[in-house]
Amino acid sequence: MAVTSTYTVKGMTCSHCVQSVTSEISALPGVAEVQVDLASGGVTVTSEAPLTDDAVRGAVDEAGYELVDA
Repeated sequence: MAVTSTYTVKGMTCSHCVQSVTSEISALPGVAEVQVDLASGGVTVTSEAPLTDDAVRGAVDEAGYELVDA
């Protein structure tokens, strides 16, 4: 069963930012889909199993942005 989680990423300003974040999160094991809303910084991730916040934070950090704590 798919799991959908929503995060907020700080620092994205352009389509390249969106591509970087999407690419890094998509590379996480089990991720099926990543949708990024540049205007709000919202990132919706659909995965096969729940992802740890640390895994998502690491991917966002690798892309050069900051995951905002909920």
